[in-house]
Amino acid sequence: MIRRTQSLCPVCLRRVDAVYETRPEEPRSVILSKICPEHGPFSVPAWTMPAAQKPAPPAFEEWSRDKCPSYPAAPRMATERGCPFDCGLCPAHAQHTCTGLVEVTRRCNLACPVCYAGAGGPDPGADPSLADVAAMLDCLRAAAGPCNVQISGGEPTMRDDLPAITALAREWGFALVQINTNGLRLGREAGYAERLREAGADSIYLQYDGLSAAVFDTLRGRHDIAEEKRRAIRACAAAGLGIVLVATLTRGVNDGELGDLLRFALTQGPAVRGVHLQPAASFGRFPWSPEAAPRLTLPELMAKLEEQAPELVRAEHFHPPGCEHALCSFSAPYARIHDAESGIVGLARLPDAGKNDACRCPPPAAEGAQKTRRFVAHHWRGVVPDMRPPQDDFAAFVAQAGLERRFTISAMAFQDALSLDLERVRGCCIHVARPDGRLIPFCLHNLTSSGGVRLYA
Repeated sequence: MIRRTQSLCPVCLRRVDAVYETRPEEPRSVILSKICPEHGPFSVPAWTMPAAQKPAPPAFEEWSRDKCPSYPAAPRMATERGCPFDCGLCPAHAQHTCTGLVEVTRRCNLACPVCYAGAGGPDPGADPSLADVAAMLDCLRAAAGPCNVQISGGEPTMRDDLPAITALAREWGFALVQINTNGLRLGREAGYAERLREAGADSIYLQYDGLSAAVFDTLRGRHDIAEEKRRAIRACAAAGLGIVLVATLTRGVNDGELGDLLRFALTQGPAVRGVHLQPAASFGRFPWSPEAAPRLTLPELMAKLEEQAPELVRAEHFHPPGCEHALCSFSAPYARIHDAESGIVGLARLPDAGKNDACRCPPPAAEGAQKTRRFVAHHWRGVVPDMRPPQDDFAAFVAQAGLERRFTISAMAFQDALSLDLERVRGCCIHVARPDGRLIPFCLHNLTSSGGVRLYA
C-alpha cells in the first residue's frame, strides 16, 4: 500500500475507502483499489510505468507538487454530506477556479461514439436562453473572478447567437475567452471565425484526435472530417485566433499517432500553440464497460511521446501541474526552433517557471491557480498581450519571443466513477458553471455510475 484516499462505488456511487497499491502480478503498475460493502471489490490502473523506457517517466511516488489548500472565499454550499456530495463549491474545496466552463447547448452536429458530454442525442433539450447564459457568466465571475472561461457544450457553434455569448464573456472581463468545438462550422462557413474573433474570442479548443480517417471513424463516427478540421485551422489562423489541438486518446485507436500529431501541430504554427491530450474516461457516452475500458495513464503518454517523437521531446521534460492535483495532468512549455532553409526543426524546452524552490514552504494553491490562469491566457490567445514587467520565466519568454516560437504539450487525466480519487477532486481547478449558480468540478459534473446514473443530475 502506497497511499490511502476515498473514492466512490462505480455502481451505487456510495463513498468508500480506497488505496493506491502495487501487486506482484502487475509490478510496474500502481492500482487504485476499493471495496463497496454491497457491490464488492473494484480496481483500476492509476500509474503504469512502461517496461523498457530509459530514462523512465517519474515513478508514482516521485510525481508530486505540494500546495497549501486555497479554500473558496465565498462557498455556495455548506459541508453536510461530505465530498463529493456538497459541490457548489463547498468550504472544503481546496483550489480556486482556474478555468470555468459554461455549457450553452446539448445539441451537436456529430454523434461521437466517445463523448464526455453525451451530447448529440435524440432529445438534447432546449438550449439555455441568452439571459440564462448571462446569469451563469455573472455567477462565475462573482465566484471565481477574472478566471479563464471556456464556452462549451454539446457543440457551441450549433447556436447562431454564439458570437453574442462570446461578446458577453468578453464584457464580463474574463482573462481568456475560449471556444470548445469540433471545428466543423469553422471549416465550412466563410467568415465565421472572424465573427467569433470580432466578438471577443481569444482561442479555439479544437477537437483533433489524430491524422487518419480510421481514428475519426472510430472516435467520431465520421471518416471524412479530417479536411474540414484542417480548413478550420486555416480559418482560425487567418482570423487571429489561437488554437490548441485536443485529442481524446484511446488505447489501440490513436495512441500510436502521437508523434505524427505533434509534428503536424508544429507545421501549423504560429496559430497552433500546443497539443493537449485527454485519455478517454468512462463518462458521458462510451462503447465499453468501465472495467474493460482501454485506459491510458499519464506515464504511458509521456513514454509514447518520447518513443514516437524522440527528436522533439523527452519524458523527463514533463512536470506536475502547479494548479490542479499532481495526478491529474502533466505539461511542458517549449519554444519552436526554426531553421532558415528547412523551417521548423525541433523544440527547445523552457524552464518550469512554477516549480517549487526546495527551500520554500509549499506555496498556496491560489498561487498555482493564478500562475496557471496567466500562463493559459497569455499562451493560447491569438495576439501577444500587453505585458507588464515579466514576473516569472514564462512571462519573460512571452515578452522576448515571437508568437511563432510558443508551443505547449500537455495532458489531462479525467476521473470516472471507477478511477475517482476524492483528494484529486478537492484539488480540481476546472469547474462547470451550473444554471443555479453552483460551480461543479469537471469530473463530478460529468460523473455517471456504471448504470448511467449521474452524480449531479
